Amino acid sequence: MCGIVGIVNRNGRAVDRDVLARMCEAIRHRGPDEDGFYRKDRVGLGMRRLAIIDLKSGQQPIHNADRTAWIVFNGEIYNYRELRAKLEKLGHRFYTNSDTEAIVLAYEQYGADCPKHLRGMFAFAIWDERTEELFLARDRVGKKPLLYSLVNNQFIFGSEFSALLLHPEISREIAPEAIHYYLSFMCVPAPLTAYRAIKKLEPGHSLRLTREGEVKIERYWQPDFSHKVKLSEEEAGERAIETLREAVRVRLMSEVPLGAFLSGGVDSSAVVALMSEESSEPVKTFSIGFEEQDFSELHHARRVAEHVGADHHEFIVRPDALEILPLLVEHYGEPYADSSAIPTYYVSRETRRHVTVALNGDGGDECFAGYERYAAMRLAERYGRLPGVMREGLIKQAVNLLPSSELRRGRVRSLKRFLQSALLPPVERYLRWVSVLDSAAKDELYTNEFRSEMAGYDPGSWIAPWFAKANGAGVVDASLLADTMTYLPNDLLVKVDIASMAVSLEARSPFLDHHVIEFAASLPEKFKLRGLTTKYLLKRVLKKLVPVENLNRAKMGFGVPIGYWFRGRMKKFLGETILSEKALKRGLFKPLEIRRMFELHTSGERDYAHQLWTLLMLELWFERFID
Repeated sequence: MCGIVGIVNRNGRAVDRDVLARMCEAIRHRGPDEDGFYRKDRVGLGMRRLAIIDLKSGQQPIHNADRTAWIVFNGEIYNYRELRAKLEKLGHRFYTNSDTEAIVLAYEQYGADCPKHLRGMFAFAIWDERTEELFLARDRVGKKPLLYSLVNNQFIFGSEFSALLLHPEISREIAPEAIHYYLSFMCVPAPLTAYRAIKKLEPGHSLRLTREGEVKIERYWQPDFSHKVKLSEEEAGERAIETLREAVRVRLMSEVPLGAFLSGGVDSSAVVALMSEESSEPVKTFSIGFEEQDFSELHHARRVAEHVGADHHEFIVRPDALEILPLLVEHYGEPYADSSAIPTYYVSRETRRHVTVALNGDGGDECFAGYERYAAMRLAERYGRLPGVMREGLIKQAVNLLPSSELRRGRVRSLKRFLQSALLPPVERYLRWVSVLDSAAKDELYTNEFRSEMAGYDPGSWIAPWFAKANGAGVVDASLLADTMTYLPNDLLVKVDIASMAVSLEARSPFLDHHVIEFAASLPEKFKLRGLTTKYLLKRVLKKLVPVENLNRAKMGFGVPIGYWFRGRMKKFLGETILSEKALKRGLFKPLEIRRMFELHTSGERDYAHQLWTLLMLELWFERFID
């Protein structure tokens, strides 16, 4: 696991050694063990290494036999031994035992198709001296980040914004449309970034910088929901658990201490249970809890740990947002408002005190339909087929009579939210479930100038193509595809990568193995969502491995009590930040609307926790990176 950087000067000038070194030093936290450089004429590659595999001889950059192809690599390749054996039969010779060398020799053998032969998480760059081309690739679902910029005849890339922003040619001019999309999704969707000059290489894509300086980007993978397996429920369950078991098994390779995050939810519990079956020693598990019991899952995690005989570690943390926010803003480098980044950072920090690698349950919801919105999307299809008189005259009126709180989330509030979006087209309906600020809220918030500037930018444009590419699959599968290609890589995987690598911890995700994703995509919807039961098949097959209480518990999520904080310990800080003179003069938002949301929330009349958090993280980014 590493961090990588690089510069290719198209104008023929030699790469500035000091700039390359500073860029590399900026991501030392991703690889504290050592650095490495390749520098020749107009090309420079750099890396920071967190040594996991081949500790003695795996130093990067690594080259092919005749030293004409050089690689820097961030990630883990779980099939590298099988790939190595295949390449050796084809005549290739290895000088290390590392997975990195398998990639560069796969490139020598297969060219731009080499990512298709890799199983794992990766972002890598290969400089080919023979063709004078740079080849970049990113793993299928976006576990590992890769940013790049083409500016003033220079191609610059790196693992994090902190590295690229040190290059003197890269401007910090903001991309206003990125802010617009961020306010919908809590993150900036790839390939955009908040900076006009920087782009993200999207998951499942490769990039070739030609000798002439042309950038050519190609997609090499996406899941296919159109071809369904014909299996009985029992056969499908057996295949599902064996596919996941094998994905866990290959992720246990390590020459350093290894453990697992354990929340007590279905996905992390499944991973820990399967790890326990594969391991000859008790699995080290790590859980955090909070003083606010509504946000603590320790008792659920403890139940699973005891069930499988894990070496369990618990930490009670008292999240100090005022202390941690500057650190998070610094590491994420662009606006990012998923508040679960806070507990993710804390659990990563505590886990790193004991191990260097931790498995997690990320991706289970997107594979096997774990979010309630999937049930809502399907239920809306059926609701729309009811006679109008029944919908408007009976159901809607009855629901509107039910008491609900604007401050506490509950079934009645969710039901009212469902009815507001149930008759919308699928893409708009999906957006209502995932957006922090919908179009109506933005109309109230934006200044006339910013609203006019953003008139041509539709958040739905990021979602609609994936609903179309679902190839006629049902609305649940279309939602799963949209989540896998947008929400998962742009939000969840960014969160975990940045939070874990900030403390030099490698996070591995068996559910994100592409074999697991592809098998789950091939399952009929009825195996993933049965009535209102999410993850139907997965829960059914896990009954032999995980306590039934953990399978039947309500989904909690990995949250923190930001709503309470804004009415208490963070009220002053929030007001001083989003209502500061500097913030109110940026020309994006109406001061009166921001003040209204602040006052209604802090007085306890309304719940604007997520909207205010999104505005807070935006302003903190402005202060750190733009001002």
